[in-house]
Amino acid sequence: MPALSVIIPALNEEGELPETIKRARVIPEVKEIIVVDAGSTDDTQAIAREHNCIVLECEPNRGKQLRLGAQRASGDVVLLLHADTWLPKNAGAVIAETLARPLVVAGGFYKRFRDGGALPGSRLRCWLLWALTNRLFGDQAIFVKRAVLEQCGGVPGVPLMEEFELCKTLAPHGRIALASATVLTSARKFRVHGALKTYWRMVRCITSYALGASPQRLAKIYYGKNPDAHNIQDEKLLS
Repeated sequence: MPALSVIIPALNEEGELPETIKRARVIPEVKEIIVVDAGSTDDTQAIAREHNCIVLECEPNRGKQLRLGAQRASGDVVLLLHADTWLPKNAGAVIAETLARPLVVAGGFYKRFRDGGALPGSRLRCWLLWALTNRLFGDQAIFVKRAVLEQCGGVPGVPLMEEFELCKTLAPHGRIALASATVLTSARKFRVHGALKTYWRMVRCITSYALGASPQRLAKIYYGKNPDAHNIQDEKLLS
């Protein structure tokens, strides 16, 4: 079984982080959990340390946070995990099985929302995105062989759509697969901002991305001309 390095980008996640770490810790293959904090003003860092996580600090930019955490990782596989996403108990075995498939170098899980707020059909949307575009959503707990990640230059340090950019850079190195298991994530942003508004933002950003807009331009589309730095990191865009 490959050893897993779990990378969690965080910003003011004291409410979500304990359960996410707890569920990751029970997975035998998890070697280390690295929490990359973007300037939390709550107890996020203290909680991470209490749970024996490695704590790093970075500016509020999820792409850069994931990149920094992956550079620190020492496991065979790097697992990029949102602070509000719960792994299944058999995640390690499922990842090993997925990466053992011919030519597969990376993958992600199906996902379901564990609370209300988002539209139904999240598993289907995960499959359609993967089948039609060879891309994965960021909250699907993307995993990649560390050696391959290093070969392709690491996680792109962009302010938005870092998961799409990562999938694009990984594609020449091998296949990206969907694992035969599901993670549970939170629909909190849909409840805060409204489902229709959030999905409209998603459609605008995906369309602009497909037309060649830069991640920096996408951030301006989604967050406005003068976005608050904390909101940039904390926002759940693609669901």
